[in-house]
Amino acid sequence: MGVSRLDVFYRRLLLTKLFIGGWGKPEDLKRIFEFRKIIGDRERCRSLVPEDYPVHINKTEEHIDCHIHDGFFISPLEHLVPGILPAEAVKARFQFIVPKRWQKNRPVCIHLAGTGDHSFWRRRTLMARPMVKEAGMASLLLENPYYILTLLVHGYRKPKDQLRSSLKNVSDLFVMGGALILESTVLLRWLEREGYWPLGMTGISMGGYMASLAVTNWPKPIPLIPCLSWSTASSVFTTGVLSKAVKWTELEKQYAINSVYEEEIIKLLDYCGADSFKMGPDFSKNVDSLEHLLGLSGDVRASVGQNSKAGGKAEAGRGLLIGAGPEGGGARVDQLFSSGNSNGRSLGTPRSLHANGTLHGKKTDLAKCYRPSLHRESISFMKAVMDECTHMANFSVPVDTSLIIVVQAKEDAYIPRTGVLSLQEIWPGCEVRYLNGGHISAYLFKQNIFRRAIYDTFDRFCLKYPNMH
Repeated sequence: MGVSRLDVFYRRLLLTKLFIGGWGKPEDLKRIFEFRKIIGDRERCRSLVPEDYPVHINKTEEHIDCHIHDGFFISPLEHLVPGILPAEAVKARFQFIVPKRWQKNRPVCIHLAGTGDHSFWRRRTLMARPMVKEAGMASLLLENPYYILTLLVHGYRKPKDQLRSSLKNVSDLFVMGGALILESTVLLRWLEREGYWPLGMTGISMGGYMASLAVTNWPKPIPLIPCLSWSTASSVFTTGVLSKAVKWTELEKQYAINSVYEEEIIKLLDYCGADSFKMGPDFSKNVDSLEHLLGLSGDVRASVGQNSKAGGKAEAGRGLLIGAGPEGGGARVDQLFSSGNSNGRSLGTPRSLHANGTLHGKKTDLAKCYRPSLHRESISFMKAVMDECTHMANFSVPVDTSLIIVVQAKEDAYIPRTGVLSLQEIWPGCEVRYLNGGHISAYLFKQNIFRRAIYDTFDRFCLKYPNMH
């Protein structure tokens, strides 16, 4: 199946770059990867979020068919990995749209935001309000860390030095994911205490990824409807159209100058599945066709193509190793991650490199900054760290996979499925529904199909677990 030309054209219209600050502080990456080993195991994090974690409602508006409540709470990630969140993102904010008249039970679906889905207007207008009318279903909209709550008030979750929704560092995506997993747990437990049932989760694009990660951590059967997302974000930033928006020059420079990525960070990565590190012939074909559409230079295509051969030979025998972190986890979480704000260096900037060829007093081989393999090494490293923190096989399998309906676009150029494990392989029993067209056309014109999948999944849950509440 080819890729949507509309997806490619739309991406060309957006000129902003992703990860202009680079990989993020090495010490932050280390703390994130260690925390991933805990949060990826549902049994190990049952007690991370207290049952009575405080949630506050600070505003209520009455509308013809619903009440809209604004609320907030402190992100649990701030307590568990202190200082990893930007100060602006510590307070989590949400909007809760509740129908005045319930049709059956008191169902609530939590919607996580996709890329660029700032504030609540889009999800409220395209999903939540129609769901009130069509199914008498409530929706809770959680604002992502690093995103603006609203341009009209001072409160927001976006760092001041971040341009729109373009995350500054690769590590920011992983921090966002960790925060949303924990924040979703807070909201699910709060909704349970308030007597709502059944509860489910959904999201579109990146929101679908984040909803999937959150459900892997929930200890009960729960409806999950990820739309326009797949099994890992690694392909999004290495072979999808968004790979064109990544600031590879900065990532390559930092990877070359600082040996900590090759010598220390890579050793913290657990996921070595059949689709990790190596990218194989399918990857090469996918890159060739996509780069032709994007108009990338032959030099870049050759560099990326070489990666599939080198990576495939080196890693072909690694096999499947999932969740190989230390067993038991005797050390307490707050002891492991209580170091406050990281003191990791910000590396890769020209002023870090002294005139005598040293970096922070250590001799540096300037030639390695220009080695021919640097681009493919950076892509391979990106795939490795993305798989570590976003690959669904690196997290617990949801309690009941029959309650998962995935909605995918056949020609999605943003979420490539070539060369990565499918969700059916990772979550046997889940259902995948395919739409004609690409990512953008599905997002603009198929919201009714996303809602239909939500209703079907909730109905399936009620038939299978009628006495759970």
